Amino acid sequence: MKILIFGASGATGRHLVKQALDQQHYVTAFVRDPAKLTIEHNNLKLVQGNVINYQEVENAINGHDAVLSALGANSPFRYDQVVVDGMENIIKAMQAAKVERLIYLSTAGVKASRRDAGFAIRFIAPKLLRTEIAGHEAREKMIKQSYLKWTIIHAPALTNGEQKKEYQYGENLKATSFLVALSRADVADFMLKQLTDNSYICKTARLMPGQKSTIY
Repeated sequence: MKILIFGASGATGRHLVKQALDQQHYVTAFVRDPAKLTIEHNNLKLVQGNVINYQEVENAINGHDAVLSALGANSPFRYDQVVVDGMENIIKAMQAAKVERLIYLSTAGVKASRRDAGFAIRFIAPKLLRTEIAGHEAREKMIKQSYLKWTIIHAPALTNGEQKKEYQYGENLKATSFLVALSRADVADFMLKQLTDNSYICKTARLMPGQKSTIY
């Protein structure tokens, strides 16, 4: 499959690129600074650009089967209008190019799921990460109003732990611990599974740690 990854040079984006290549996908990584992505592979194409530039986004999207976004604000303590406007460009370009499948990484801290995401995310995250959460909520609203076949993923706190493929996923998961965290590698694993699984098209999936992959 030919996939385009936005935010490919970020902490989660790098896992997406590596795992997608391991799964023999053809990967285009859209990055502002190619030097930040040191992965080399015959099936990897780097495209330098900025999501705020619509034409660069449209040129990158053409010819792909799916788009994955691991975009995040430059600072979790500042509302990043560039990323919000960039998502608007991505949606517009996907609809123009008739590329329907979008898999978007959000956070469990958004209002729609924070009450079920554990004490830390429910009560602390909205205060410390207020602007980052607001950015995700704005982008989710645009995605849900689009004509795309989207999947939004509400991930808990992210760690740099190894890939274990031990996590739970579903629309109505509820946390039972103070702080819920999952490795970026496992989040990337779930995101890539959505390329061939239609269970969450036009739905939101919650992720939480667990002994095995289960659906609730």
